[in-house]
Amino acid sequence: MNIDYNLVLREAEKWTNPPFDEATRKEISALIEEDQRDELIDRFYKSLSFGTGGMRGIMGNGINRMNRYTYGRATQGLARYLLKSFPGENIKVAIGYDCRHNSGTFARVVADVLTANGIGVYLFKEMRPTPELSFAVRHLSCHAGIVLTASHNPPEYNGYKVYWRDGGQIVPPEDGEIVEEIAGVAFEDIRFEPDESLLHFIGDEVDEAFWKASVQHGTFDTVQGRDKLKIVFTSIHGTSIKLVPEALRRAGYTDLHIVEEQAVPDGDFPTVKSPNPEEPEAMSMAIELADKIGADIVLGTDPDSDRIAVGVRNHKGEMTLLNGNQSMSMMVAFLLKQWQKAGRLNGKQFVGSTVVSTELVNAVAESYGVETKVGLTGFKWIAKMIRDYEGELEFIGGGEESFGFMVGDFVRDKDAVTSALLACEIAAEAKSRGSSFYGELLALYEQYDLYMEHLIALVKKGISGAAEIQKMMDDWRTNPPQEIDGSPVTKIHDHLDGTGRFTSGNKTFPLHTPKSNVLIFYTLDGTKVAARPSGTEPKIKFYISVHRSMGGGIEEFEKTAEQMKQKIRRIVKELHVGD
Repeated sequence: MNIDYNLVLREAEKWTNPPFDEATRKEISALIEEDQRDELIDRFYKSLSFGTGGMRGIMGNGINRMNRYTYGRATQGLARYLLKSFPGENIKVAIGYDCRHNSGTFARVVADVLTANGIGVYLFKEMRPTPELSFAVRHLSCHAGIVLTASHNPPEYNGYKVYWRDGGQIVPPEDGEIVEEIAGVAFEDIRFEPDESLLHFIGDEVDEAFWKASVQHGTFDTVQGRDKLKIVFTSIHGTSIKLVPEALRRAGYTDLHIVEEQAVPDGDFPTVKSPNPEEPEAMSMAIELADKIGADIVLGTDPDSDRIAVGVRNHKGEMTLLNGNQSMSMMVAFLLKQWQKAGRLNGKQFVGSTVVSTELVNAVAESYGVETKVGLTGFKWIAKMIRDYEGELEFIGGGEESFGFMVGDFVRDKDAVTSALLACEIAAEAKSRGSSFYGELLALYEQYDLYMEHLIALVKKGISGAAEIQKMMDDWRTNPPQEIDGSPVTKIHDHLDGTGRFTSGNKTFPLHTPKSNVLIFYTLDGTKVAARPSGTEPKIKFYISVHRSMGGGIEEFEKTAEQMKQKIRRIVKELHVGD
């Protein structure tokens, strides 16, 4: 990527004058005087933009950093949009934040800008999980919501996600229109002087309402033996410690053991390399405790408590971490079974998934006569499904491969609190029948085929990394694979131009999703390979999915699983995507 340093310098020089505060002016002036070109380029070569998860970046001064002014500018633009969208109304916005450094301070900056524009604010008095913010938007009849979090990114990151009045993250047309408003805001236009009369703090009353709704949606009368399920839980230094243990206890899960070394919220995440429950290393202390006490199930969440990891004992009695596809498949299957038992399935329900998630979910739902609606990566698209079909179809639940799941529509984002309850319901119900969570997973494979997925995430940082990611995507579009592991590619979905194509005859068809930089290849033998740049991290991700029928018994499972692992290894090598 070619960068005009003179343009970078001119942008940086703006930050050496008002309206920026004295400390900011001194810092940027020093970088210019010391000719710190690489640092200046990284801070000023572009402005932070909204991706699949909102605005997220490294904290610091500059237009490509999270700071008082980039938060203020985004909020000033949002305020203008809200005032235009709801003229004459008493506009209200709920604000939540997680355990990251400066999150509470930045949350107050955001609140101040909103009240300075005449907008009422409901600010959580303490850090709280992201799903509770989504819940609070509807519970408090707000017009919008904001949460300050960088999810599972490293400690130097923070972020900003905007929710609409339905409790879901902003989607078209609101997202594009809000971005346009933000683009029209100069830093000197930001109104930082608050109207304190418009600021209201919230806490216990919303906690109580959320716990009640979570237990209502995440538990079922048919489940027995909750007090006999031994659970290990870790919040990995995040906000879930505020809600998950109490939710479990209220549901009747009393044999709960918390990883105390990770129970205190801490933005440094001192005991892990990454606070991401998708990473086995982040769950190692919980697994160690589970082995020590003989636990049945392990639960772990990310810093803002929207993602959840589930660990269960396999057929050898070893604690095994499930991937996101496995846990979401089990959750969907369990929900459908419970809805069927209760006589609630009438052909007017659906479950939600994403284009890069396992198609086992689709197969399970189809067997119950329930449609699976498939959207782009990101829970905002599942929330949009709920909004689009509200009053016509009931939403049962849905998830995505990156350890996110949502039960019902009372929250409109992935929700580790209620999902923790649901995972325990599955385990407790199975244990009461002499089975196990893992045993039920094997039964699912036996009934619907063994599906196996593999994710490769290549980190490509900085300007050169962004250019490398773009080149990789361009190469795949220009020279798509003709076959994968010996099986012909029969269909290609390119969500960037919204077109699908059958390779035989080159017949095209429209994809009914918003444009997104995602490529998916389908082969004759059922293999699926997808590629997409991350919307929130400097990564390009490759998703490989294979499936094969298997007979009964653990030996047949292990044999089939090994064959599929070998197939995945061949695909990784053939496509040069590496691990």
